[in-house]
Amino acid sequence: MLRAIALLAGVLAAPLAAKDSLGVFSNWGAFRDPSVPRCYAIAKPEPNRRARDHDGFATIGTWPGRQVRGQVHFRLSRMLAERPSLQLRIGSQRFDLTGGGADAWAQNRTMDAAIVAAMRTATRMTIRGTDSRGRRFSDSYALAGAATAMDAATLGCARR
Repeated sequence: MLRAIALLAGVLAAPLAAKDSLGVFSNWGAFRDPSVPRCYAIAKPEPNRRARDHDGFATIGTWPGRQVRGQVHFRLSRMLAERPSLQLRIGSQRFDLTGGGADAWAQNRTMDAAIVAAMRTATRMTIRGTDSRGRRFSDSYALAGAATAMDAATLGCARR
């Protein structure tokens, strides 16, 4: 658990001061930002030795005021090519994502829901893309604790 807290602290160091912690669940944390309001589950990718432009993370967000729940967002470890090809693999399922800069998202709310459902039953997910220098890269996430963190984030905004 201390390792998970340390990993999440690295991702959230500066913005965490303004957020309410809803809990840390294995590799995932859940937070509420009452100023927006929004709640989200978040995790860092598994460590690897490849070059990175950014410290990446994955979030599943809820914005009650916007009627948005379970929105998937990735901050990737690399800047993307101009017309990126991004694929997320969760277990045996594959999803073609959209993105730009260093960010990736599901193409629509239906895909968001399918990704969240897949995350609840799988043990890991990997996003693959091509960076701005034409090199292939991947960011992988352990999904232990993801379902509980997503549920905590959803409940955290339901109780606002």
